[in-house]
Amino acid sequence: MKFIVSSSQLLKNLQTLGGVINNNNTLPILDNFLFELSTNQLKVSASDLETTMSSIIDVETDDTAEIAVPAKLLLDILKTFPEQPLTFKTDDNNTIEISSQSGKYALAYLDGSEFPKAIELEKPSTTKIVGNVLANAISKTIFAAGNDDLRPVMSGVFFQFSTDELTFVATDAHKLVKYSRTDLKADEASEFIMPKKPLNLLKNILSNSQENVKIEYNNSNAKFTFNNSEMVCRLIDGKYPNYDAVIPKENPNILTLDRGSFLNSVRRVSIFSSKTTHQIRLKMAGTELNVSAEDIDFSNKADERLQCAYQGDDMQIGFNSRFLLEMLTNLNSNDVQLHMSLPNRAGILKPLDGLEDGEDITMLVMPVMLNN
Repeated sequence: MKFIVSSSQLLKNLQTLGGVINNNNTLPILDNFLFELSTNQLKVSASDLETTMSSIIDVETDDTAEIAVPAKLLLDILKTFPEQPLTFKTDDNNTIEISSQSGKYALAYLDGSEFPKAIELEKPSTTKIVGNVLANAISKTIFAAGNDDLRPVMSGVFFQFSTDELTFVATDAHKLVKYSRTDLKADEASEFIMPKKPLNLLKNILSNSQENVKIEYNNSNAKFTFNNSEMVCRLIDGKYPNYDAVIPKENPNILTLDRGSFLNSVRRVSIFSSKTTHQIRLKMAGTELNVSAEDIDFSNKADERLQCAYQGDDMQIGFNSRFLLEMLTNLNSNDVQLHMSLPNRAGILKPLDGLEDGEDITMLVMPVMLNN
């Protein structure tokens, strides 16, 4: 087998696929890329058994073959080449030789038939979303997903598709983000839970893409097809909690303020908060917001005043500063509103601007008990 390929094009595709490969694989074959050669095309795949991703690259060849090439070794050598054509050629002693303008390099390969094949989805439902819209939906929600192995359904992002809108939800029971698009619709109602790893890969790949991504899904797997690539991943099994039930409907106390000022204030004050609870206190009265924190063990304390617009009764409420910081950082708006009812009920954070038509985002953060 022999083929000629552009070094930079091959490297770019392999670096994207490399994100699928785990550092410590149970099966040695998973430390490799699968090369499937057909006339003037090379299909490269990577897998961790849960997620399989492949890309098609244009090459010069008339051969057909299927081999598994060591991923780390190949990536390390490709990173050192300037843009040039590389010739790949297999020898009889199970090695593949790479010829560049400056030299020759040989590495051992394995039989490609051992490599796990991507699952074919039977009778899937299909939805199409523009790449950067999907990437935005993932980045706005994925930070709120949990890491608890005992509650796997909360460790992913919940995709809820209907004939009216597409909704993406993530929660770890302390914070919750609901992101919806009324300008996008599915042909039929369906829902599934996507794991974090393939979502992070999609977010990075699609962040600037204007092309449509075709999403096919059934009860156990989802497949994303875009450009010359496709990704098939196993879904998280289980029923997602009823997130709508935990979003408080009556919130008479509304705080409106500049997101940047609030973010910087919380960031500064949180430095002085307890290292175990990360608790900060918000005290609202009239047009003034008081942000404070205290670490009694080390006699550290901070107190800041911010101008704001506030409607409602004077109140004090405590939050975990890390959750507030994550939420404020993941919003793009100039102004935000915090809707509250009581000091022991969840607060709802919403952006007031910076949203596209049809885009809606609701962030919910649970309070922490204030030690008066």
